[in-house]
Amino acid sequence: MSILISDRELAARIESGMRTVVLDARWTLAEPHGLESFRAGHIPTAVSVDLEDELSDHAASGLGRHPLPSDAAFTAAMRRWGIRTGDLVVVTDTTANLAAARAWWLLRHAGHEQVLLLDGGIDAWVAAGYPLETGDRTPEPGDATARFGAMPVIDIDEAAGFADDGVLLDARAAERYRGEVEPVDPKAGHIPGARSAPTSIALDADGRFLEPSALAARFAGLGVEPGAPVAAYCGSGVAAGHLVAALAIAGIDAALFPGSWSQWSNDPSREVATGSEPR
Repeated sequence: MSILISDRELAARIESGMRTVVLDARWTLAEPHGLESFRAGHIPTAVSVDLEDELSDHAASGLGRHPLPSDAAFTAAMRRWGIRTGDLVVVTDTTANLAAARAWWLLRHAGHEQVLLLDGGIDAWVAAGYPLETGDRTPEPGDATARFGAMPVIDIDEAAGFADDGVLLDARAAERYRGEVEPVDPKAGHIPGARSAPTSIALDADGRFLEPSALAARFAGLGVEPGAPVAAYCGSGVAAGHLVAALAIAGIDAALFPGSWSQWSNDPSREVATGSEPR
């Protein structure tokens, strides 16, 4: 199954009454919880997802800015969203799936197989002329259970040596990778051996994912070869999920380093590389 669904396909499912759980995972620095924008207009039947409170566990220390939630906490979130075992879930946002990919990855990691991203996000839905709803929505509780372990994950020690035998991709903006700017974390630069792969390389001008062949070509240009181990990180483990999704579209399995740069740069024992070269 593809990991993408078009606005036309989603609209057809909603209009026909086919059971579809739509999750609105919008998140920005200006509005990290996304609820105000959700209430102002969202895809019909959608439920608001809180990236900060439901897709992260801020009680965990030393694991970066957005540590992964526990199985129990994510089970509670899935059930609040109304997800039942076997449901088709569609996740979307207003940032070309940069936030939605976090929910997509976590649901897949939790063992829920039927999860899709709305290609182009809510912007594509609106551009196509489909309607929005306003206000809140509380669905009937679901029965899904999170059992993490379905998606590959690496920790900080594995990230340190990953580039020795595989390809470690950095999903942050190129200037952050090079160490020219660092607006959030205590050190500027990148994990030694990592290669710069900003999430923008996976998108077209309309915020839709490139075709699989085009994505495969771009990743090949970064040294990703068939069968070679691949892992991705970003600032805090959110945008890296978008890169994992793009790699999946290209037919490439990739691991996620959840702690990402926010964990690495806060550890004084970790070396930091700067400049445009991996090392």
